[in-house]
Amino acid sequence: MNEVTEMIGRSAAMEAVHALIERVAPTDATVLVSGESGAGKEPVAQAIHRKSERRDGPFLAVNCGAIPATLIESELFGYERGSFTGAARSHEGVFERASGGTLFLDEVTEMPSEMQTRLLRLLETRRFYRVGGSAEIRTDVRIVAATNRCPIRATQDGFLREDLLYRLAVFPIVVPPLRDRGDDVMLLANHFLDELNQRSGTRKRFASSALVMIETHTWPGNVRELKNAVERAFILSDDVLELELLPVQSSSEAEGSFRDGVQVRCGTTLAEAERSLIEVTLSHCNGNKTRAAQTLGCSLKTLYNKLALYHRQPHREPIEAIG
Repeated sequence: MNEVTEMIGRSAAMEAVHALIERVAPTDATVLVSGESGAGKEPVAQAIHRKSERRDGPFLAVNCGAIPATLIESELFGYERGSFTGAARSHEGVFERASGGTLFLDEVTEMPSEMQTRLLRLLETRRFYRVGGSAEIRTDVRIVAATNRCPIRATQDGFLREDLLYRLAVFPIVVPPLRDRGDDVMLLANHFLDELNQRSGTRKRFASSALVMIETHTWPGNVRELKNAVERAFILSDDVLELELLPVQSSSEAEGSFRDGVQVRCGTTLAEAERSLIEVTLSHCNGNKTRAAQTLGCSLKTLYNKLALYHRQPHREPIEAIG
């Protein structure tokens, strides 16, 4: 059994990931981990850190897509006292605080372009300046970055600088989606249930129908979705986790949702069409913004910004949902 819950697995796909981790961990190589949301990219970074010579140093994780563009520079690089309004004292950024250890940059493709330029320089020189600072600071930090986008496609679409891609992807690792991991899904489901039973002093079990659903569901949210589903069913159950307690769609319901869509009139602006697609997707995800963002292929921050804009602006013309 592996050290991190989400890294549990005996499938060939996961054994390949474990083998890559064993190879790269003892080195100081920069690693780029890619894979779908919820597949377990941060646990890969944690495993690399624990198996490295830096294991006694800090492990810090930063979600680049969750930090507002106005704050990301000071969060990453720190700032000097008086460098901007409200800077009453100096502040160390994560590149300083993680020195001697590992820094995990999640959703690195959501980092603003100017920050990608600064990150590129840091990777090349291991030196940087705080915001408002004049003294060059040296850091001894290993970078493990991650993205839920295809890295090559991200460069083509302008989300990631090509030169930064080459610096980050010294050693690429692709985390397979749960649907490609065979019997790992049952191994994980039982592990999550065992953990909950141990924590609560119970002996709850899966109904046979629930086990069939777990095995056949495609798990678009991957390990994170599976873990959340098991925990919800555990909370709602008495002794047996029944099928109807699992918050997942049946195959027929899933197929129906793929047939749904939006119908736009000729002359509708791209902005209005995009708004309708976002609103319909959010409706089909029962208001779950994280799942909607994953479905739409955008960051959660981007979705929140869009919704805030829509709250201030009414539709120019009606667009109907179909399905």
